[in-house]
Amino acid sequence: MKDAEPRASEISSKYLINSEQLWQPDDLLPQSDSPDFSERVLEIQDLCSQMDYDLFSVVVGDTVTEEALPTYQTWLIETKGLDQLNSNAWTSWLRAWTAEENRHGDVLNTYLYLSGRVDMREFQLTTQYLLRDGFDIGTEHNPYKSFIYTSFQELATNITHRRVATLSKKQGNAMLAEICARVASDEMRHAKAYMEFIDLLFEYDPSGVMTAYGEMMKLGIVMPGHLMMESGEKQGDLFRHFSDSAVRIGAYTGSDYIDLIHRLNTFWKIQDREDLDDSAKRHRDNVLKLPERLKRIVHRTKIPEESHKFKWLKY
Repeated sequence: MKDAEPRASEISSKYLINSEQLWQPDDLLPQSDSPDFSERVLEIQDLCSQMDYDLFSVVVGDTVTEEALPTYQTWLIETKGLDQLNSNAWTSWLRAWTAEENRHGDVLNTYLYLSGRVDMREFQLTTQYLLRDGFDIGTEHNPYKSFIYTSFQELATNITHRRVATLSKKQGNAMLAEICARVASDEMRHAKAYMEFIDLLFEYDPSGVMTAYGEMMKLGIVMPGHLMMESGEKQGDLFRHFSDSAVRIGAYTGSDYIDLIHRLNTFWKIQDREDLDDSAKRHRDNVLKLPERLKRIVHRTKIPEESHKFKWLKY
């Protein structure tokens, strides 16, 4: 990690945007001191009231995940090679990434408040539970596993926010579509940085990175909100219902999971990697075979047709 630091700094510089040039939540939401503020809020509430139940539930679930950002920073700052006391290229990236990601929860949270369709106390409880309970995504303190995870996760969140944007626009909600599109754009930019970090680390420790990738994919990429829960319910049940909603509207599916493995395999040139020890080669071969194995599972998976009645949605 230390040897790769100078080039990691170059990658960070390519993908980070100056704070003054970034969009802020205030740019996308009605101005509270504007003469037409009340009128615009009523318009938001009217549009949100007409949106498909599953689609709006995905917006809320995505917001909970974005609001759990403190958990993600706490996890990443403990990664080997990142020293929060002595700033280096890795910690500088992490802090800037955290600052950029923080805008996502802010803008979506405020929008949900204005929508009038969300029981904000139940939503806030779900967020508090997720922050309180944390998560175990199997990366330990390994920087390779952590950045492989974030590469996958940022691509996955790009997909769901982008598709929610498209679906919201089709249902006439241009403001929500714009918000989700902006968030999706950030996620893709961040994903590219993490993917390049791993590509860089492959140059320094090919067998180590390949082994980390193989172990992560064998375990499976667990979504950060997998312990999400509602008040009075069991931990994890809510995430399953949220995931079902996402599949029903096509925001994120098992096929997307498989496609992302293909995408990372291609970007990191897994097929062509021969500079590996024997154990790493076995991990390489397993990762290359994984998409076909998963396709058989996805085709057998049945998703409930009826939507779960979420406590944080009024109707």
